[in-house]
Amino acid sequence: MSHLTQGNGVVFLDYGPAWKEHRRFSLTTLRNFGMGKRSMEDRILGEIEHLVARLEKSAGGSINPETLFHKVASNIIYLVLYGTRLDYEDETLQEYFSHYDELAKVANGPWGMIYDMVPIVRALPLPFKKAFTHFEAIKAMIASMVRKHKTSRIPGEPENLVDCYLDELDKGANNGSHFNDADLVRTIMDLHGGGTETTSNTLLTAFLYLMTKPDIQERCQKEIDEVLEGKAHASFEDRHKMPYTHAVIHESQRVASTFPLSVPHCTTRDTELMGYSIPKGTLIIPNLLSVLNEEDQWKFPHEFTPANFLNEQGQFEKHEAFLPFSAGPRVCLGEGLARMELFLILVTLLRRFQFFWPEDAGEPDYTPVFGVSLKPKPYRMGIRLR
Repeated sequence: MSHLTQGNGVVFLDYGPAWKEHRRFSLTTLRNFGMGKRSMEDRILGEIEHLVARLEKSAGGSINPETLFHKVASNIIYLVLYGTRLDYEDETLQEYFSHYDELAKVANGPWGMIYDMVPIVRALPLPFKKAFTHFEAIKAMIASMVRKHKTSRIPGEPENLVDCYLDELDKGANNGSHFNDADLVRTIMDLHGGGTETTSNTLLTAFLYLMTKPDIQERCQKEIDEVLEGKAHASFEDRHKMPYTHAVIHESQRVASTFPLSVPHCTTRDTELMGYSIPKGTLIIPNLLSVLNEEDQWKFPHEFTPANFLNEQGQFEKHEAFLPFSAGPRVCLGEGLARMELFLILVTLLRRFQFFWPEDAGEPDYTPVFGVSLKPKPYRMGIRLR
């Protein structure tokens, strides 16, 4: 990853002034364009309408939901980045995901391990070279979209994150900032990838368990029907009235553990921990998976059950060991967006459809597949209109 990213972006960039500047810019801009606010809720609900329309066409049958969930999550962050969405059949979107999938296969497969462990082979024309080819293709696609965006924007009147970054570039020559074209492309890659992969794979995990545990699905639907009776659509605020459904979403995140090792952190000072001396500047890899499955922290650490987030009165209870978004200065930039997406998508779909495990699909397999993030093995999702 270090060689692919070359120290650009907002995720794998080293601690320092450039990282702080990009982190602060990204977080501020995401908030300014609605993260955690009603305006973002409206964007998400608008995208969900396209998802519902697609699922209605498949009602009575089954689909592979992986690509569809990816496209939904992609379009929501795409709206923040560029102010527009892409049709699910758009060739650009298809090509982007194709490059991304192939990159993930190489980087997280045996050739990626060989590259990391045997430096002497890196100059050879072996299959790991394909990862760099796909990475450069993604960068070229984003750079092309940015160039097109430059011709349509009105400087000083930003309507999306790319506009804001370009305004910073315009000011950069005079204020000594660390903004540049390369970091713009990498920041878009980081935010788009981070805003797509983890949300999509959490949804895949949630619906895998909802299909195979119909009693949990039915209880969610009962709660949703009662709370939303007479309302046109769900609101993020409704989560406070849906403790059981809210618990199911949190349990899906806990079990999914989509980013089990978070992103690399670093000690900012000499540290003493449990008898170990950790010098300043040491690379730290947080094992979030161990926390999300810690036997001393959860009632049922190895089961999928909403009881892990409910007290004896059936009220929602957040847990200090719930760290799917990591912790510290590198905590997920899009946590507010992801939480809103997961709630609105899951509630809207459960209100409209019943999901079931197809009879010809064999036994469900809950073993995750490792890629850029953890995700369930491919499965088919049965759909009926309620």
